[in-house]
Amino acid sequence: MTAVGDYLASAAQPALGDGGAAPAAYDELVAPDGSVRPAWRGLAPRLATLDAADLARLRSDVDGHVQDDGVTYHRPSGTDAPPTAERWRLDPLPVVLGQSEWAALEVGLVQRAELLEAVLEDLYGAQRLLSRGVLPPELVLGHREFVRAAVGPPAVARRLVLAATDLGRAPDGSWQVLADRTQAPSGAGYALENRRIVARAMPELFREAGLQRLGPWFSAMRAALLAAAPDGPDGARVVVMSPGPDSETSFDQAFLASTLGFPLVEGGDLVVREGAVWMRVLGGLERVDVLVRRVDTAWSDPLEMRADSRLGVPGLTEAARRGTVVVVNGLGSGVLENPGLLPFLPSVCSDVLGEELRLPSVPTWWCGDPSGLSHVLAHLDDLWVRPISRADGAGTAPSLLDAAARDDLVRRLRAEPHAFVGQEAADLSQAPGVRGDALVPGAFSLRTFVVAQGRGYAPMLGALGRVGEPDDPHGSASKDVWVLGEHGQATEPAGGDEGTAYPVAAPAAMVPRLLEDMFWAGRYAERAEDLLRLLLATHAVAEDVRARDGDRASSAALRTLLAALTHVSTTYPGLLERDADVRREVRALLVDAALPGTVAHAVSGLQHAAQGVRDQLSSDVWLVLGGVDRALATARADRRGSVGVLAREASQCLAGLLALAGVTGENMVRDAGWHLLDVGRGVERARQLVALLRATLVEPGAGAERTVVGAVLAATESILTYRRRYRGTASVAAVLDLLVLDRENPRSVAFSLARVGASLSAVPGATGGSRPARVLDGVVDELERADLVRLARRGAHGRADLDQFLGVLGSRLDDLADAVAAHHFSTQQVPRSYGEMRATDGRDRA
Repeated sequence: MTAVGDYLASAAQPALGDGGAAPAAYDELVAPDGSVRPAWRGLAPRLATLDAADLARLRSDVDGHVQDDGVTYHRPSGTDAPPTAERWRLDPLPVVLGQSEWAALEVGLVQRAELLEAVLEDLYGAQRLLSRGVLPPELVLGHREFVRAAVGPPAVARRLVLAATDLGRAPDGSWQVLADRTQAPSGAGYALENRRIVARAMPELFREAGLQRLGPWFSAMRAALLAAAPDGPDGARVVVMSPGPDSETSFDQAFLASTLGFPLVEGGDLVVREGAVWMRVLGGLERVDVLVRRVDTAWSDPLEMRADSRLGVPGLTEAARRGTVVVVNGLGSGVLENPGLLPFLPSVCSDVLGEELRLPSVPTWWCGDPSGLSHVLAHLDDLWVRPISRADGAGTAPSLLDAAARDDLVRRLRAEPHAFVGQEAADLSQAPGVRGDALVPGAFSLRTFVVAQGRGYAPMLGALGRVGEPDDPHGSASKDVWVLGEHGQATEPAGGDEGTAYPVAAPAAMVPRLLEDMFWAGRYAERAEDLLRLLLATHAVAEDVRARDGDRASSAALRTLLAALTHVSTTYPGLLERDADVRREVRALLVDAALPGTVAHAVSGLQHAAQGVRDQLSSDVWLVLGGVDRALATARADRRGSVGVLAREASQCLAGLLALAGVTGENMVRDAGWHLLDVGRGVERARQLVALLRATLVEPGAGAERTVVGAVLAATESILTYRRRYRGTASVAAVLDLLVLDRENPRSVAFSLARVGASLSAVPGATGGSRPARVLDGVVDELERADLVRLARRGAHGRADLDQFLGVLGSRLDDLADAVAAHHFSTQQVPRSYGEMRATDGRDRA
């Protein structure tokens, strides 16, 4: 039997009856009689052919695409350390919903968005719902996200432009609302990325399914954001404000910004001047018309919200009040995420819209109502107790508490009843998920999205699904949700890339932070590449020593190169210790990401810098970095530190970094960001080369010079050039000429400095009198005064003149890097703590 057949047999449910027994969970694939549900029938023949091997392959393919695309989710560490970046979990098998079922559901979603917009407008406007007692004042005014500074006449047409609704299906098949997300709804980018990956993993099934496409919704979102600009869409500047690359849903933010074609910025990239919001760019400021915030209200403006915030924009609230900038969603919109509102929404809907609420909520009792408190206390073991403000936590199941904790909870409920609700645990439907080579059921829920369109809202024709994973300590994986077109036909022609909603790239927002990330991406990439070359050159000498059975000259050369690995990487004491475990230390140089100076640490820094500018980079960058990650993971998994495995995976890493250089060199637009990336590469190549020459040529060891020189030429990819140009035996003077002074050799210091100068001069606003230009001129002068014959001359204590020259040159290169940073990146930002980052984005989860 196939995997799907096994699932059908195991998931067959007894017919739902009224005999008093609790109904079985609703299965998204299997009807109670064991047949396939109607929405799946068009796909059933192809699904029915999937066996265990096919499922395992699908799982592997999807995981590979997730890694290649660099899809991550940052889970809080629980300390002041940065959140831990985890690979996004995507189940290969989508959940399919029929067109008629979805049509009924989307009517309810649009109605709910219109209702929430009306409630939001009233709460910050006339407050009739409060004055007439339709909503209890303490329920609203006691909520942490009610922002008094936002009360007053609206300066914008809409306070709620985007909204998300979490849904679960009851055992009878009806949908119920689990929660509303109105503050800064996350997950739309993940939903689109899920669709792209599943379409690549199962192209035939995707083409045959006849799906509603996701692209039109993102087009509607882009149009809505442009239309929200105070002066209209023409020439409007829209930005997406992120807490930063360490926020939990940073991928979602960057992917959304890139898809929409809007710059991704952070609070420090923005400033308020004369009542308006401006973006810092090279040479001045650019006006911002619409700000899509992914920073929670409390952290958005340290002047009127949390004074300790370093993630927001001082004065943003006043600019929003004046209407010079539109904040999406409006500051204070998080008050609608209050679960205490759920039991009141039916009456509010009747009062405000004159309609019955179409989508019921999971049964909820607000404890501020005496009858609600009484019910909660009487049924405490059957409910989930939640605070009304998400900032106070997700809540708890009293049945799981010990006696003391339970008594404390009851005391809190009696002391502050308005701050809590009791809520039934949702009895969710189940959907098939791939676990290894089998299909197993898991609890299923989904997040839907709507965006303002005209006088109403347009729903995404799909959703971000979640399915429980019993063997996963974090509890769930995401799912793509397929909505069939009418009669199984797509509303758009099949084919094309679901991930490209617009034929435009995000405009280059050359804010100082972006330029800094580009600069460091270049430096980290070059640092990793150069150390890998040295590791491989050292490995070649070690193999030669082994082949020559410990030849004295080769052994001395190997000792010099091992010491150079520590000096160049600065991983002291490392291989300089007399009793160092060479295999362990070399393995650490490759795979230990926690040790500054290693390849893995540089790759981690490269990835972190790239995350900060993700909206500016092509998907090929993440494909390459995924391959580097896999090579490091393979080397890391080899606990024995096998020399062959380390060398093979080091070669794979180097190949990946060379591919990255090709991608950035051939595919990126030559804007200021690219030029700063190139500056970073050039400065770091020169620094690494100077450190290598100083560690190897000053005191190479008696009889070892020829082997050391050969390894240096191999590590700098210059050995063929040397052989063509210099006919005799390798000499230090010739090596210095080739690697230090030769302007035609791409691996030389002189060439790198010329490259830095060309890129610096191409940055907008650059002048020959800037500090970086002056420092660069000083370094070039230092090279031009070099006397190679004197530097190559060896005395009783090695090459002291060469040591001094390279030491000064290295110091000047450090000064150059510092000058570039001070001139191009200084934004007078106050550093923010990772603790603030975690607290800010703790409620922004996909």
